[in-house]
Amino acid sequence: MARLNVGVVGVGRLGRVYVRDLAGRIPETRVVAVADPAEDLAKQIAAEFDVAKAYADPLAMIDDPAVEAIAIVTPTHTHRELVIAAAGRGKPIFCEKPPALALGEIAEMKQAIEQSGVFFQMGFMRRFDPGYAAAKQQIDAGRIGMPLVFKGTSRDPFRPSLEYANPASSGGMLIDMGIHDFDLARWFMGDVRTVAAIGATIAYPELESVGDIDNAIASLTFTSGKLGVVDLTRSGIYGYDISTEILGLEGTIRIGYLRETPITVMTKAHGVSHDTVPYFMERFRDAYTNQLQNFAQNVLQQREPPITIDDGMEALRVGVAATRARESGMTVTVADVTK
Repeated sequence: MARLNVGVVGVGRLGRVYVRDLAGRIPETRVVAVADPAEDLAKQIAAEFDVAKAYADPLAMIDDPAVEAIAIVTPTHTHRELVIAAAGRGKPIFCEKPPALALGEIAEMKQAIEQSGVFFQMGFMRRFDPGYAAAKQQIDAGRIGMPLVFKGTSRDPFRPSLEYANPASSGGMLIDMGIHDFDLARWFMGDVRTVAAIGATIAYPELESVGDIDNAIASLTFTSGKLGVVDLTRSGIYGYDISTEILGLEGTIRIGYLRETPITVMTKAHGVSHDTVPYFMERFRDAYTNQLQNFAQNVLQQREPPITIDDGMEALRVGVAATRARESGMTVTVADVTK
């Protein structure tokens, strides 16, 4: 079997998972190098997964002729430079969401990708979750008739650090959390025409110190005239709760689960109980592996990417529109968001 020699940039919590999967769980890939500005961490991960090279300078790794493809799992503000560098060297790219926090930066990335003709795939892992993938197949096959209403719910069990929550770093809750649901909304229903949103800091007052919120609801109108709603919270203290519902003319599909372990405890003293999904790494463990395997297969078989830089740009555009709608109290037309 042909194998793709991958270099992974960024080996923090999620990057380590990428290295693990690419090095040992996906038969079409091998990891030949890792890079991280935290050089000791890069060396540690390289040793753990038997990777030959560890770099402190990501650009030096991208230049390495042994590296055939690049997986970017770094903070969002670094994506532009890394994507443009990899595109300039003609190396296929997998990039974690979002592609950037500024639409202008994404436009620069898109230009570099198109000029080089390099393969580029965005990382929206929920599309590769078995439940979401099966739902998409059922909807495309007409199982529930014409989709009419989209409803997405994302509930984190705790808030992020104040440093991360700062909109200057993450884009803010409606962009950082909401972008997954906005991408799914576009995937299932098509482009979004307008967004209205409300949000507040009601569970964690300390988030006000960095200008972020902890609960939000966005109402969507699609270009087709269909409707949608996305609700987000950072105070789902009982567990990591991700669910989606698509109401169709002839039926409804619901996606998601809350119980992590298939066991229910029933006692007289404590009633009926079960555990819950701890966090995103547990809920989407298979999705992360599936999307990386799909990336490798697409490159090796010269297939088109299923998620493009345009998908990343449009999901971010909806997130920016939702943020502006919340701040202004006005409905925002997505096409008017140009920067």
